[in-house]
Amino acid sequence: MSNQLPVINLMGPTASGKTALACELYEQGHFELISVDSALVYKDMDIGTAKPTKEEQARYPHHLIDIITPLEVYSAANFVEDAYALIDDIHARGKTPILVGGTMLYFKALLEGLSSNLPSADQTIRAEIQAQAEQQGWEAVYAELCAVDPLAGQKFKSSDKQRIIRALEVFKLTGQPITKLQAEQPKNVPYRYTFHNHALLPDRVELHKRIEMRLKTMWDIGFLHEVKGLIGKYDLNDNLPSMRSVGYRQTLEFLQKSDQSNEKRQEMEDKSLFATRQLAKRQYTWLRSLQESHNFKTYLTITQAQEDLRNCYG
Repeated sequence: MSNQLPVINLMGPTASGKTALACELYEQGHFELISVDSALVYKDMDIGTAKPTKEEQARYPHHLIDIITPLEVYSAANFVEDAYALIDDIHARGKTPILVGGTMLYFKALLEGLSSNLPSADQTIRAEIQAQAEQQGWEAVYAELCAVDPLAGQKFKSSDKQRIIRALEVFKLTGQPITKLQAEQPKNVPYRYTFHNHALLPDRVELHKRIEMRLKTMWDIGFLHEVKGLIGKYDLNDNLPSMRSVGYRQTLEFLQKSDQSNEKRQEMEDKSLFATRQLAKRQYTWLRSLQESHNFKTYLTITQAQEDLRNCYG
């Protein structure tokens, strides 16, 4: 279908090297980069997100970086709307978009579309659910979800706070389970695009080493100071989506405690490392799941990906 617009998706777990690979392709001159990262959208969250520096962004501009404050919410639906508009604009400029990142929910939404006609967020209802959780605990809220939407209860854990809030919100607004509505409603699939999907899937032992090195660098260059600055600038709490980002959640929790001894700091750093490894594990799982429905090229090493992508798009 020659009239379809090509879109290159470059995916991979955290610290896999995908951003460096995308920047190398950008050097060829006929691409623009779109970030697919739910943490890079936040201003002032730089070190803990491994955000490209200002100098790197000047050399390799990325769309959808630094677009909201840590107090705001950016959903998969927001991403899809913004990404579609950017993809069309980039093609209108005679270039090809490369979407690069590790937020697999965003890639899934882009590739498969989102259920249409689900109700928009209702802040009053969300506040009521949040208040219920504070009074009764999240287990009680989760139990309520299981009662009205057993399938959602099977899919979610009691710790999936935002997904629980959304599912209960939809039920309270419509009287129907979100899982039923999602199954019944058509998807807004972008037929005008042809997606070329590439995924970096390095050996997990090697990836864990890269993650550990990245986190050590983060602490060395001032990640703790960054989070202190965020607390001073914004009215942060651990329920904000921005503060659920790995590293930030653990650091905020540490800084809110009176005991900030070296022992507690080491404990916080260990928790951050564990959480980042768990994130990478979930990203692998997402990628394997997406592979079942979409054509993918996968690479064990950056060198393999470099050689293939140069041949494909050089």
